[in-house]
Amino acid sequence: MAQRNSRKESMTVRERWTAVLERSLPDRIPMTYRATEEAHEKLMRHLSCGSNAELHARLHIDNLASLRPAYTGPPVPDDQDLFGCTYRTVEYEHGVYRECVGHPLESAGSLAEIEASYTWPSVDWFDYSGVPAAAERARDRGCIGGGWEPFLEYKYMRGEEQAFMDLVENPDVVEYCMQHLFDFHYERTRRLFEHANGAILVSGSSEDLGSQTGLLYSPDHIRRFFLPHHRRMIDLMHEAGVRAEWHSDGSIREILPDLIQSGVDVLDPIQWRCNDMDRAGLKRDFGDDLIFQGAMDNQHTLPFGSTDDVAAEVLENIEVLGAGGGYILGPCHNIQSVGPPENVVTMYEVAYENGWY
Repeated sequence: MAQRNSRKESMTVRERWTAVLERSLPDRIPMTYRATEEAHEKLMRHLSCGSNAELHARLHIDNLASLRPAYTGPPVPDDQDLFGCTYRTVEYEHGVYRECVGHPLESAGSLAEIEASYTWPSVDWFDYSGVPAAAERARDRGCIGGGWEPFLEYKYMRGEEQAFMDLVENPDVVEYCMQHLFDFHYERTRRLFEHANGAILVSGSSEDLGSQTGLLYSPDHIRRFFLPHHRRMIDLMHEAGVRAEWHSDGSIREILPDLIQSGVDVLDPIQWRCNDMDRAGLKRDFGDDLIFQGAMDNQHTLPFGSTDDVAAEVLENIEVLGAGGGYILGPCHNIQSVGPPENVVTMYEVAYENGWY
């Protein structure tokens, strides 16, 4: 892969993504973008961009359009979600974030108590009539939509400490709630695919499984409580011609063979500074089965490195993960406002200059 001084894009965003997902070479490596609201505003000011579309064009960003139904159910308070979890806004030095502080199933002592007292949200609270038109408007860009991250929702509903304890002490509660979450998201996703008319390229069947040093859960718990539902969700995606993306932060190499066996197509976000997440080893051992997305370090390089550090990491990712295709470049999580916008610009400009096949 060599730098082109005179280059011309020959693919739309959709065509570029499709090429990568189908294991053929695109004109260049696709690039994704995600940032906190504060970091996004800082970057927009830095580049004097007046819209997201202008920013995407300026940095050659290839984000897929998000496709979702309209919510038409009972009113939900601003500090709550559909499942009755409550949130508060927490301020920190560089912005704000939303933290779950109220857990509707936290005090339930048994499965019988949950069954008697809790009402699950309905899939009929969503209107899909606007999806076909939205899909058509985004046809050349391609769409992402549907999917789920079930145990994260379960942790919000039970409280994080109790949720971890339930895996050992209350497996019946975990299985009951995970089944309800699966049924809800499966049907929402099925209806979305039905109305999207083939516009959706990627959908997420995800769970954060890793810490900096290893798995957050035992492999046995992952295989028992998580993967059976994920396999059924991924089967739905594949039946619709949609690729399954698994998002997990942290060190998860140990469980990658299980994710591949479950049908995962795209792995995001490749936190390569974590234990056992060496990029060359991942590409060597799993590159025939997984498409890698992300890998621009958001703990050290983007927030605290120099522009030279960022440029060097871009080139490393292109050389290692981009060899022969199968790579989508982007930050390994939301870009944070603590970092300089110059580093973000450098990431995309260097990747655009050097990511051509």
